[in-house]
Amino acid sequence: MKLVICTIGTIGTILMAFAGACGDDTPTLSIEELQDPETCKTCHPTHYQEWAASMHAYASDDPIFVAMNNRGQADTNNALGPFCVSCHAPMAVALGTTNGLDFDPAALPKAQRGITCYFCHNVTGVGEPHNNSLTLAMDTTMRGGITNPVGNAAHKSAYLPSMDGNNVRNDSSMCGSCHDIVTPGGVHLERTFADWKTTIFAQPDPVRHLNCASACHMGGSDNVVADDPTANVPFRANGLHEHTFAAIDQAMTPWPDMALNAQRIQRDLDPAVTIVGIRSAGGAQHGGICVLPDGTITVRLDTIGTGHSFPSGASHDRRTWLEIVAYDASNAVVYSSGTVPDGVDPEVFDPNIVGFWDRTYQDAAKTQPAHFFWDVGAVDSILLKPPITTDPNDPAYDHSSTATLRPSAGVINQIDRIEARLRVRPFPFAMLDALIASGHLDAKFRAMVPTLDIAGTKRTWTRATQGALDHCNPF
Repeated sequence: MKLVICTIGTIGTILMAFAGACGDDTPTLSIEELQDPETCKTCHPTHYQEWAASMHAYASDDPIFVAMNNRGQADTNNALGPFCVSCHAPMAVALGTTNGLDFDPAALPKAQRGITCYFCHNVTGVGEPHNNSLTLAMDTTMRGGITNPVGNAAHKSAYLPSMDGNNVRNDSSMCGSCHDIVTPGGVHLERTFADWKTTIFAQPDPVRHLNCASACHMGGSDNVVADDPTANVPFRANGLHEHTFAAIDQAMTPWPDMALNAQRIQRDLDPAVTIVGIRSAGGAQHGGICVLPDGTITVRLDTIGTGHSFPSGASHDRRTWLEIVAYDASNAVVYSSGTVPDGVDPEVFDPNIVGFWDRTYQDAAKTQPAHFFWDVGAVDSILLKPPITTDPNDPAYDHSSTATLRPSAGVINQIDRIEARLRVRPFPFAMLDALIASGHLDAKFRAMVPTLDIAGTKRTWTRATQGALDHCNPF
């Protein structure tokens, strides 16, 4: 073991007792050392800090996941096996440390918890486009999206186009491998990757191509990729990619940099959906919110630049709904929809609510709702759709969803102002209550479910500013 001095970001110089951990001519770290994310933070402190705050790092520690997996094993007589942990603790599965039964993350070596640096950066191939079909080399070469990687003493390096956020050859299949799920019963339940492949962003045209690792979930900045003063690491344009992988889920137990993850979730959520009129050559038109003489209110929701349906991922668990509150000239509420209290599922509060999520059922007749994926036999998908064409003459160009609400007679003429917003939760309380009732989840987590607002949908219609002919708002 030799003493190496490394510069770590703005922290200054610190002493690291790693054998050639930052720069030398011959890689000296073992496979076991490279499999430990703690090793990576020596030369990749920014990547490590962001990853450590992420849901990738939290994936096997998440109490909802642990409860879900263990309930699933109980319900299926252990038939689930490693189905869940294959994506949530993939290195533990690859190394034979867990088979998913009686899963307890605390029993795993820390280096095998969650989706680790080594798991992603040691991939050599992708099989089926779902349920983690990734192949690992199990060697000392770390693969990434950097062309002409600089040699270093920690590990060998290789360029992998499928990890390059700036390359149209990145077909998002690596991410899609765990972000598309086909249940043991054969239901294609999580379809983020399948959705993306239908969008304008999956096209090979470099002007439009956007993959998971480009501007969406791993936005890049101009910087060095490693803090290694001995390896002459070059400054690369768009070379340092975020590793928080922000989406919607957040840690529910103490976890590093929870505020950072929450901030980036909101940053990426705010533009995901907007209330706006349809776009044309002249830009967005009236029509986001309209209060019509026939007694109806219409609200047009558009994802515009989102690369998959919304919500996505476990869209059977997500709850996204429209809230509108209408006021008269004296500021009194005369009509509302979607004003769901904390702790109540939107469909329980109002069965007719304007809501976007996958409705899941145990049976083909759709008479029995399914709270858990292993029970799902049929799905009604009610999601906001992504853009699939840029041709304004194509009927599919307008992929928006328009909600129509019908207040009681006479209310329309009283309305002077409407406030609207789209709200979203990561989990339904009915599912959590089932886990609590079976003893798999501590009841304290019920109160930790957040309700998030999407800033792009916070819109105000006023009678004073409505269009004279269409009765719609001016944005």
